[in-house]
Amino acid sequence: MTKIYGTGMYDFRRHRVAEYPVAADGLPLPEKPPESKPGSDVPSSMTLIEIQRDRLTKIAAENWAKTADSGPKKPFSPDLVNEIYYTELTVKAGRKPVPLQRVMILEVSQYLENYLWPNFSPETASFEHVMSMILMVNEKFRENVAAWICFYDKKDMFKAFLERVLRLKEGRSLTIAEKTNYLLFMINAFQSLEDEIVSEMIMRLASLECWHSLSYGRFQMELCLNKNLIRRWRRIAMRAKDATKRGETFDPTTIVEANFLRNLIEEFLVVLDSEVFCKPKKDEDDDLVDVHGSEDVNDSCLLYCERFMEFLIDLLSQLPTRRLVRPLVADVAVISKCHLSALYRHEKGKLFAQLVDLLQYYEGFEIDDHKGVQMDDDDVLRAHYKRLQAFQLLAFRKIPKLRELALANVGSINKRADLAKKLSVLSPEELRDLVCVKLKLVSKDDPWSERVDFLIEVTVSFFEKQQSQKEAINALPLYPNEQIMWDESLVPSINYSGEGCLALPKLNLQFLTLHDYLLRNFNLFRLESTYEIREDIQEAVPHLLAYVNNEGETAFRGWSRMAVPIKEFRITEVKQPNIGEVKPSVVTAKVTFSISSYKAQIRSEWNALKEHDVLFLLSIRPSFEPLSSEEASNASVPQKLGLQYVRGCEIVEVRDEDGTLMNDFTGRIKRDEWKPPKGDLRTVTIALDTAQYHMDVSDIAETGADDVYGTFNILMRRKPKENNFKAILESIRDLMNETCIVPKWLHDILLGYGDPSAAQWTNMPDLIKKVDFKDTFLDAAHVIESFPNYKVRFINSDGTDNSNPCPPFRIKFPENLESMVHALPGNVISTQTSNDGSSMQDDHSDKVELVVEAYVPPDPGPYPQDQPKQNSVRFTPTQVGVILSGVQPGLTMVVGPPGTGKTDTAVQILNVLYHNCPSQRTLIITHSNQALNDLFEKIMERDVPARYLLRLGQGEQELATELDFSRQGRVNAMLVRRLELLSEVERLARSLQLPEDVGYTCETASYFWLLHVYSRWELFLAACAQNQDKPTFIQDRFPFKEFFSNTAKPIFAAESFEKDMRTAKGCFRHLQTMFQELEECRAFELLKSTVDRSNYLMTKQAKIVAMTCTHAALKRKDFLHLGFKYDNLLMEESAQILEIETFIPMLLQRQEDDRARLKRCILIGDHHQLPPVVKNMAFQKYSHMDQSLFTRFVRLGIPYIELNAQGRARPSLARLYNWRYKDLGDLSYVKENEIFQRANSGFSYDYQLVDVPDFHGRGESAPSPWFYQNEGEAEYIVSVYMYMRLLGYPASKISILTTYNGQKLLIRDVINRRCVPYDFIGPPHKVATVDKFQGQQNDFILLSLVRSRFVGHLRDVRRLVVAMSRARLGLYVFCRRSLFEQCYELQPTFQLLLQRPDHLSLNLNEFTTFTDRHVEDTGPVQLVSGIEEMANIVNYKMHQVYQARVTSYQSDQYSAYPGQSAMEIDASEENGTENTEPSVGEMDLDNGTEKDASLPPDATSNGSAHLDASVEENRDV
Repeated sequence: MTKIYGTGMYDFRRHRVAEYPVAADGLPLPEKPPESKPGSDVPSSMTLIEIQRDRLTKIAAENWAKTADSGPKKPFSPDLVNEIYYTELTVKAGRKPVPLQRVMILEVSQYLENYLWPNFSPETASFEHVMSMILMVNEKFRENVAAWICFYDKKDMFKAFLERVLRLKEGRSLTIAEKTNYLLFMINAFQSLEDEIVSEMIMRLASLECWHSLSYGRFQMELCLNKNLIRRWRRIAMRAKDATKRGETFDPTTIVEANFLRNLIEEFLVVLDSEVFCKPKKDEDDDLVDVHGSEDVNDSCLLYCERFMEFLIDLLSQLPTRRLVRPLVADVAVISKCHLSALYRHEKGKLFAQLVDLLQYYEGFEIDDHKGVQMDDDDVLRAHYKRLQAFQLLAFRKIPKLRELALANVGSINKRADLAKKLSVLSPEELRDLVCVKLKLVSKDDPWSERVDFLIEVTVSFFEKQQSQKEAINALPLYPNEQIMWDESLVPSINYSGEGCLALPKLNLQFLTLHDYLLRNFNLFRLESTYEIREDIQEAVPHLLAYVNNEGETAFRGWSRMAVPIKEFRITEVKQPNIGEVKPSVVTAKVTFSISSYKAQIRSEWNALKEHDVLFLLSIRPSFEPLSSEEASNASVPQKLGLQYVRGCEIVEVRDEDGTLMNDFTGRIKRDEWKPPKGDLRTVTIALDTAQYHMDVSDIAETGADDVYGTFNILMRRKPKENNFKAILESIRDLMNETCIVPKWLHDILLGYGDPSAAQWTNMPDLIKKVDFKDTFLDAAHVIESFPNYKVRFINSDGTDNSNPCPPFRIKFPENLESMVHALPGNVISTQTSNDGSSMQDDHSDKVELVVEAYVPPDPGPYPQDQPKQNSVRFTPTQVGVILSGVQPGLTMVVGPPGTGKTDTAVQILNVLYHNCPSQRTLIITHSNQALNDLFEKIMERDVPARYLLRLGQGEQELATELDFSRQGRVNAMLVRRLELLSEVERLARSLQLPEDVGYTCETASYFWLLHVYSRWELFLAACAQNQDKPTFIQDRFPFKEFFSNTAKPIFAAESFEKDMRTAKGCFRHLQTMFQELEECRAFELLKSTVDRSNYLMTKQAKIVAMTCTHAALKRKDFLHLGFKYDNLLMEESAQILEIETFIPMLLQRQEDDRARLKRCILIGDHHQLPPVVKNMAFQKYSHMDQSLFTRFVRLGIPYIELNAQGRARPSLARLYNWRYKDLGDLSYVKENEIFQRANSGFSYDYQLVDVPDFHGRGESAPSPWFYQNEGEAEYIVSVYMYMRLLGYPASKISILTTYNGQKLLIRDVINRRCVPYDFIGPPHKVATVDKFQGQQNDFILLSLVRSRFVGHLRDVRRLVVAMSRARLGLYVFCRRSLFEQCYELQPTFQLLLQRPDHLSLNLNEFTTFTDRHVEDTGPVQLVSGIEEMANIVNYKMHQVYQARVTSYQSDQYSAYPGQSAMEIDASEENGTENTEPSVGEMDLDNGTEKDASLPPDATSNGSAHLDASVEENRDV
């Protein structure tokens, strides 16, 4: 079969990349740039000249850098490593554990790959050598590039390196910065368990051997609770005895894993207890001053403590490490000690405290650690009662002073305060004896056991009742408030660089339970939407120009498109809480505002507000006097904006000034009664968040806080497409409250456990033994090509051999499917298309026989519309393997490299599935409307009836089809079709000489079918059985001959009984289909309302339903309410969909009899291309929120099929990215077709890297953070575009791509200045970022890489793959060669690019787009020296065109002179004799002084460098 990758092993490399803002070349830095602000995580800027002159750059060039102009290298010097470590890689003080800029320069220069690792020896390597390697690995993780890949060539040596790392602290004292770096390395290692070379060593630390360091009491307790571990412990003890017998000295307590974690924890406690606080220092850099003024917080120790909390959280949030590490954490009582520490209560310890709380949450997580089973609320409650009961029994028997506690009811000692009060009667010694000896919660040797508060904290934490996680999530407001929005620990700002940790959950390989999976995604999705809302508020509020007027009230001088002042706000209703809850069930309010100051366009936007839209209520109170510059620099964003409170709400209804209901979709206002809204006042009824309201009211009652709801003065809206977060959060919360049933075959895999291949179709029950492939195979040779490892035998339907088989084919697969994964279609593409029968019958005795039945499909009917649509794609063997896997039950994972026909394959799966399982329903999910429409348009070209197709969501209008596939469109189509069919029934009745009223309704038509049509057919068949020897019998006696008299030609030839009988059955099949359709229309006849009809269509009629993942998440509640059902899920672009948005579509239906109905899940994507878009860098880099479910499955080693033949690009272009895939070849089409054989006219090469030097003395610039631009590349790339247009290349075939939004805007400015004024040039098809262009393609791509100092986010190989794979015929890359050629991750591509000249090579002898030159023939080469020469070439060609136009105008001819270019002909014909362009002399590249474009690029593009755009720079969304 198709080669399956990933079975049972991990084979994924992580590629997430950091990006950093830098200042422009040659421009003075602002007084306080973002990089230099205290507490900022962003490295300071360096110019290119500074980097080139830097000491490290010179050392790298002399010792290890591999560049084109580098000479011989010096031999390895350990002293150099030591010297670099102490002078460049260590810090003396401050929060940062490394000098980030120095580390970046070393890492980019390949210090690890070319110097440290090749010269590493486990015996001789110094401490400094090992620490330097640790720092380089940490930097790779910080930048999110593949960290372990360079170690793969010497795996044994890498194990020795890890052994050195584990023993690095023996006999040596590390500084706090070194401890932090060491700890960060361990965090990174435990986050890389998919790498076998890492996990094999690292997982030893979390093995049973670590229990050697448990206190004796805890050890006994844990073994009693987990008796299955006793046998494993005895085996460990036996190894020690065996060693003693052999005369060897073996002490298991001395091995590394026995004490490693315990030693780390104790080291942390020492730092926490004695090193975090220090005496005040008079150091300018130290800006952390204790709130009490008595002590300073040591920044480096603070970071170490935060990182250690992150380390423990990671260990407890993964089941493989949690099982045996959790008792160790509990034995040392880490959480109790943290709670009692001074740092936990200190204002600078806020992040530390949040991390401690997160650790406490995971320590008490509701799961059976050893069974890996989630505990429900009842299980947790029973365990709590059992624990308390045992404690009470102990107290009753052994501790008389606790008699009151022993006899108390459980409810009276549930709470922390009550329990602590009961324990306070014991003396310190009695309490210590209880906790350390009787309960064995901590060791008596622990120094903390002398503290009474510690002993009470440990006991109370163990016995108190914890709040249910379900209750906690239900009490959480869905809308963010001002406290969460500007909490940097939860919602970091854009300049997060990965140096610190955050109080956020991580999405890595595995999850504890489904509840844990949903909760982590819920929290991250909520915070990501909070970040976006915060950005919108910071954009809208400043435009309002708030001030305090003479009456002391807030007023507004300005206006904002998205925010409007409130005229009146009042709460109208607060309903009683539901039973068992404390929050109100409903809180509604009315808000009145005016839109009188807005223009028509913005008025219409406000008037478009509708039910369920989310709005935000803001309370603005600006300071009476403007903030001074010093106050402004220290003020928070809310203080600068005067923002007091933020509350979210949902619209219930909108009314105009007359009180008339607007935008009603519930049917209360009929369409013919609708009137346009009147007046300028609008009153919106809103539903407030009840949980937030309860919290606010409680605060007012308990603490006398301000009445939040009396202060709102601004109503803010958001763009509809970006404002769907609440519905998605509700869907996730609903899933957490339900008994969430995932199919059993998918459950463990989803959480990351079990056999990775368990859900593969060969391991599933209920397989389809015989698959009807319909039109998948074009001929018999295609079948043989598709199954090269099988001996194919063709048979007829009766079982006899078939020597001349023709499609369609049914294939019966062998009973033994164990070896089928490797036996079915391989990755070698066969080009043999011979139909020679002898080759088909060639006997291969060593191959398993595959029986293929060639059958004759029944006659579909006499009319053209009866004929099925046929597939014309010759699927490769791998694609056939995908189709087979997709049709069978289970999980199918398909990796589709660029241009490999993912959509065609997906459509054929749907086609074959529909015909093999006609009663099953399939749900199609994609990330984008464009992809969904592409898929849907191709489905309509297959043999699937249009009445079974349904497209949900907003993108349906963009479908390039005359048919309407929305719910309303399908309902209308069914009603129209009903009338057409009933008229056909009337015609049939007339042909049978019966009354025509049988076609009045679908019901009467069904009676007519039974009484008159089917009965006549049965009589006809009985008569035929006795007259088979009469060729004309059927022609004479066919009862419906008159009905079919309107066919194009006579239906019966009367030559053969068999042929006529087949035709007669085809005619009857036409009638059958007609009456079957009428039966399906019957429901639409009975249901009267449009809503009922559309719901019926979605839940019953449609067999293939398509929607985007966002629509699925938004409408989940509606789908459940309507009883929506489906059996199969096909997800395209699944590597671009957030994990939770992939999961929700699996659960859009209620389970049946406590089991999930879902039978198949087909995920199609490409994890080597760009991941889902996450706007906040912290959620990308720290929490890995941009990891899709598809990518995680690949990391887990779940089997996948990789399509292996591309049909998009020239083979030479495909080589630029096919190295990233396992076995990506080319289809014969791209090898043989003439268009791929011919060269690109005017260019010597089909692809080329063009080195762009500094332009006007500078390379990249950054007018604002992350808003990178490169004017030289912009001018050069536009010149090349103009050159192509002047040769005659169509603008629609050229796209300009870049890696940054800033450069995109700059290129558009240059195009507007240099191209748009000339109608024969004009703008290109698209100017876009690489990220936005994913999923699209064009013949010619001009690519600008922008950066000239640091490589930036192109180090993400996935972005490189997308950039290189967009072009079909020509790719020209404009960049700084010296920077990109030494980037380790990009080497395979840039080595190919640099085999050709790095100056643009033109063929100036070609004047039109036509050339008969072969692609490998460069012709006469003209190397362009640079930007100016290219501009001169373009100016000369422009002058030629201009002269030709003048001549054409003077001679009044519309045909070109001999030798004139095709472009000139096109221009003359298209534009006639008009000459409206500026003269060529008016266009000057250097100063941009044309009449139509007086502004230089910087004046427009730099001025538009707004934060909104810069937010996306690192993600290019």
